[in-house]
Amino acid sequence: MKLHRTLGHALLLTLLSAGAARAGNLLIESWRVDDKALWETVLIPAFEKTHPGIKVKFSPTAPTEYDSSLAARLAGGTAGDLMACRPFDVSLALYKKGHLDKLDGKPGMQNFPNIALLAWQTDDAKDTFCMPIASVIHGFLYNKKIFKQLNLQPPKTEAEFFSVLDAIKKTGNIAPLALGTADQWESSQIVFTSIGPNYWHGEDGRMSLIAGKAKFTDPAFVGALEYEAKLGTYLAKGASAQTYGDSQNQFALGRAAIYPAGSWDISYFNQTSGLELGAFPPPVKRATDKCYISDHMDIGMGVNTRSKNKADAYTFLSWVGSAEFADIYTNRVTGFFSLSKHPVKVRDPLAKQMVDWRASCASTIRVNSQVLNRGQPSMENELWNINAQVLNGKLAPKDAAAKLQNGFAKWYKPPQ
Repeated sequence: MKLHRTLGHALLLTLLSAGAARAGNLLIESWRVDDKALWETVLIPAFEKTHPGIKVKFSPTAPTEYDSSLAARLAGGTAGDLMACRPFDVSLALYKKGHLDKLDGKPGMQNFPNIALLAWQTDDAKDTFCMPIASVIHGFLYNKKIFKQLNLQPPKTEAEFFSVLDAIKKTGNIAPLALGTADQWESSQIVFTSIGPNYWHGEDGRMSLIAGKAKFTDPAFVGALEYEAKLGTYLAKGASAQTYGDSQNQFALGRAAIYPAGSWDISYFNQTSGLELGAFPPPVKRATDKCYISDHMDIGMGVNTRSKNKADAYTFLSWVGSAEFADIYTNRVTGFFSLSKHPVKVRDPLAKQMVDWRASCASTIRVNSQVLNRGQPSMENELWNINAQVLNGKLAPKDAAAKLQNGFAKWYKPPQ
């Protein structure tokens, strides 16, 4: 009996010690491996300075492995207290499985507008399960030196854009567009979802697809594909074999004048000495047209429902919703823009150019991100392949639109 009491006492001490070791410690899961130094040397020290009793560790996983490895750790009860959330369906699935806390009404959540919450809410918008952190913006970067040499101005309309592209093409030694289709994803995520919103009017067109009031074969979507096909005639020779990395290198070396970009590319090009860059949003058809930009929600943060230290997890999450965090993240992770209501002074001049488009253009997200990726054939995969073929001149815009719509119609039934 005495032995049993001793063992029981030892087991109780072990459990209490484990709990005590856990209290005051937080582990953050993320796919943003590139941000590890920032978290360890800037963000975490900034938080711990005002919260000395809480120790935080940032533990990223390679982006391609994050979803599966996080799911395994969550299922096994070994995941961190807080986790970086991908937008829309991936995080929604985690919430439906009970892995993420509901965050409505939690401290810090009041600092975000309703539109910013969209990527981390249930379809009926009743439950929010991740705090928004940042979005990325799509548009075009251009080489100021080349534009000056050719006496060119950043285009505002499509007609001006094609005049600029023609002038560059005539040089014979500079590619008008630094863009390849070997990796395919840029064709959809950077080109189609960037130029398209001016045709389908951003959120109006996206929500009409979800509601079943619009089809990919409608003039607005076909028009965007026709525009894309025309852009494809300005790619460098061999573009079908050109990777994303090849395009970055081509533009950085001054071998192409314009780069269809995501704002995350800014940090890469900032490393190239002497490269002077400007940016312009997707040109509109007519100067009087309203402009739209793809301002895509990229990353949020949620609380693990099985965290052993939720009080501190919510303290940290509240800080993520603060003006201090918004400023640090926006200005140190260049090209990622805070989704909060806090006014942030963007210090990188190119990033500031892009985020300032929010003041004159309506923001929207990638057209297929919400709801439309849930069936087979996968809308995401279809868009990659189809847009690459359109840019390569291998698929006519009307045929591309029909293929998208036919695949979509096989599984999607609009809500009644």
